[in-house]
Amino acid sequence: MLPFRIDFKPGSPIYEQVAYAATKSIISGQLRPGDEFPSIRALSRQLKINPNTAHKVISCLVDAGLLEIRSGSAAIVTARPVASKSERAQLLRDQIEQLVVEAKRLGIDLDDMHEALAKHWNRLEFKREGKSAPSKGER
Repeated sequence: MLPFRIDFKPGSPIYEQVAYAATKSIISGQLRPGDEFPSIRALSRQLKINPNTAHKVISCLVDAGLLEIRSGSAAIVTARPVASKSERAQLLRDQIEQLVVEAKRLGIDLDDMHEALAKHWNRLEFKREGKSAPSKGER
């Protein structure tokens, strides 16, 4: 089982989409320093991609300093400094772009988007803490 999820979308090279998903997994801490990354064969088989594409993914992650190749050709997640807020936010650029485009298409202004985002943020924050979200009058 892969330590990240990916939904392939047309218009972007497959290796970039896989590298992006893996990068998010590493930066979020889902994959930790010292963890073994799936092999070329495992990536190829599980994602149903060409082995050359899987090799390109691993090479891309090695070039980015996220993986290192150890003897026996195992790819290991590297120890690296914690990603900055801007680096983490950059990983959401595609989702943010889609959200903004859809909001504009629906005629939602920025203030309404802030309000909707804050409601969802708070709802998820309360769920994570095991509390129920405050009623409308408590916010």
